[in-house]
Amino acid sequence: ATYADAITLLMAFFILFFSFSKVDLEIYDQVAAGLNENMASEERKNDRKELEEDLRDILIQEGAEEAVKVGTDADGSITLELDGGAFFKPGSADLTDQAVPVLKSIYEELASPIYQSFNISIEGHTDDDPISSLKFPSNWELSAGRASTVVRFMITEGMKNKRLKATGFADTHPKFPNRDANGAPIIDNMIANRRVVLRINRKPIYQEVKIPQFRRKASDKKKSKEIK
Repeated sequence: ATYADAITLLMAFFILFFSFSKVDLEIYDQVAAGLNENMASEERKNDRKELEEDLRDILIQEGAEEAVKVGTDADGSITLELDGGAFFKPGSADLTDQAVPVLKSIYEELASPIYQSFNISIEGHTDDDPISSLKFPSNWELSAGRASTVVRFMITEGMKNKRLKATGFADTHPKFPNRDANGAPIIDNMIANRRVVLRINRKPIYQEVKIPQFRRKASDKKKSKEIK
């Protein structure tokens, strides 16, 4: 083999070496991104499940499992459905005496440091029976007032207002038909439709897999190539 052959082989070696290094770095980036996404997704699922179980437990302790129904939505939200008759005085947005300790227990759970990454959307719903009072000219004001009452309660207890949102839906989102085919009221359905719903969602958070030394070396290598 001549000197030229040796140089050619050496150049081929370095070309292969750098091409493999580039591939390895790109593969690492793809794998790390996949790990980030999978770990964050799994953590979100575990946190939601744990919070749901904790909420069920405190409602049992308060004897409020009939007045507050715990569930989940298709999007993964935890839902707490508060019975309107149990939590609010008739035709009013004022809390009943029995509602206060239950809401306080719910607040304490949601205010726990491990659940700070969850936001709470609070929805007020009514039946279709019209209301007309000085304070509540229609069911829109009543439903919004009840949702706002729960928000104010949470804020007064110490929750950050940026975690909360209140919306009134009046009778536009009934769980069950308020009336039969002849227009007669279905009393049990109307009672069920008078409710406040807390929808608890985790904030979208990007979580990084921490492999500091390897990531730093890979990043430095990439920057060095770009400079060249």
